[in-house]
Amino acid sequence: MKPFLITILLALSVSSFAQKNWESLFNNDLSNAMDKQGVWHYDGDVLTASKDACIFTEIEYENFVIDLEFKNEKGTNSGVIVYCTNRKDWIPNSVEIQISDDNYFKEKDWVPQWMCGGIFGHLPPSETLVKDPGEWNHMNIRCEGQHIVVKLNGKISADMDMAKWTNGKKNPDGTEIPSWLPTPFAELPTKGFVGLQGKHGEAYIYFRNIKIAKI
Repeated sequence: MKPFLITILLALSVSSFAQKNWESLFNNDLSNAMDKQGVWHYDGDVLTASKDACIFTEIEYENFVIDLEFKNEKGTNSGVIVYCTNRKDWIPNSVEIQISDDNYFKEKDWVPQWMCGGIFGHLPPSETLVKDPGEWNHMNIRCEGQHIVVKLNGKISADMDMAKWTNGKKNPDGTEIPSWLPTPFAELPTKGFVGLQGKHGEAYIYFRNIKIAKI
């Protein structure tokens, strides 16, 4: 490809990204969030939770992109929740993009479908892309109908067509889906609340630069 064509394409790409109508997912005072447990708070520009409780948006989203940074501690087990239709009983009524300290959980014999950057219980990440605890990671999640694409630290970690998940017990590759996730993804609505999963055990999770844009 000629150099001037590459320059034009790069300019168009940057322009398109710059024009994306990004909004903060949660206000600094959490006035647009459902955090009834009161365990989430901002420390400067970093959002974290003191207990194992989720925070959710007050409005539902359909066809969107989420962009954020996260930092693990040793043993972190968290996630980004999309397409949630029941915030009180979110686990079987949503899709969770997994965030975890993979090296820690590999020693605990976690299955690949439970690792960072994958779709929890359903689709493992393409490879181990998460950084060591204490380092910031960049995650981008594109949700367009039943198509979900996750990028972790610049690489695609998961690319899912939910329509292929027609069984609530087995994944298309034959691996088992956890019993607490019985709803086939092919039947899940593709419009819902967005959330973040809080502290698990003694390990905290930290988020910053959390934004969303409709597509």
